[in-house]
Amino acid sequence: MSQTYRAAVCAALEGPGSLEIRTLPCPPLAAGDVRIAVKAAGANFPDLLMTRGGYQLRPDLPFVPGMEVAGDILEVGADVTGFKAGDRVMAQLRLGGFAEQAIAPAGQMFPLPDALSYEEGAGWYVAATTAWHALNDKADIQPGETLLVLGASGGVGMAAVQLGKHKGATVIGLASTKAKLDAILAAGADFAFLNDRPDLPEAVKAATGGKGVDVVYDPVGGPLAITATRTLGWGGRYLIVGFASGEIPKFPANHVLIKGYTVMGLRAGEATRRDPELGKRTRAALIELATKGVMRPSISHRFPLDQAGDALKALESRDVIGRAVVTP
Repeated sequence: MSQTYRAAVCAALEGPGSLEIRTLPCPPLAAGDVRIAVKAAGANFPDLLMTRGGYQLRPDLPFVPGMEVAGDILEVGADVTGFKAGDRVMAQLRLGGFAEQAIAPAGQMFPLPDALSYEEGAGWYVAATTAWHALNDKADIQPGETLLVLGASGGVGMAAVQLGKHKGATVIGLASTKAKLDAILAAGADFAFLNDRPDLPEAVKAATGGKGVDVVYDPVGGPLAITATRTLGWGGRYLIVGFASGEIPKFPANHVLIKGYTVMGLRAGEATRRDPELGKRTRAALIELATKGVMRPSISHRFPLDQAGDALKALESRDVIGRAVVTP
């Protein structure tokens, strides 16, 4: 095994253009960790935010972005059971995925199902975990309820569309272009509308038979979030997933009171870190879902490691439909 590896390193908090390729020494493995030969790494919006210091996690410079990978195990540390060198796996990280090698805790890895390619595996974990925590643990969406997904053509949005259908909900997706609407419908949504439709709240309500939606899943934020609150029925649930628009909305408290809805924030990774029992249940559920191919990602963009910064730029410019991956 090589004693060095190449990685896309964020050298300054100046955005995706600050990524540069460096050769790094392979660190020793700690007990419970696994070294992975990365075949593909998913590009996620938090990776983009971290290159500007705009995410909750603010790693010291320099650092290697990349929250999820798929690849082959090179080496296992002491106390690791259930995995061995050569196994195909997908893993959730906090950092380090945009590289030829990555180290992950064994507890944050799954076997990569035969049904998924390395690229699909690299785009599955973070989005699937977010959607599962939102729709299962937080909103507890039920068969027959209606789910509205903002940013439904993105990675976490499309995962929510697929999981909502899997759970028996009627799913309505929002996006910014006709091509994205087509992708949302292809992913299983029952209805899809453009964000800028003048009568958007009325159109969404009409799709629910006038009742209003039961759950809003919002990774977008901004003015669209306030528009989306107008689609909620009595006693609905509003899930704050993130702020891909770059603008944090201010929810009108009087509207929350009048319609009796609940606003919920969620951080799937932090929730499972703080609650080990929740983590165990989530892991078991996700293994089953991955094996069944639920939330199978659509990959619209692929970039070599030398162009990792371009993967984040594609996210920033809203060019990605589904997922973008980096392939070392």
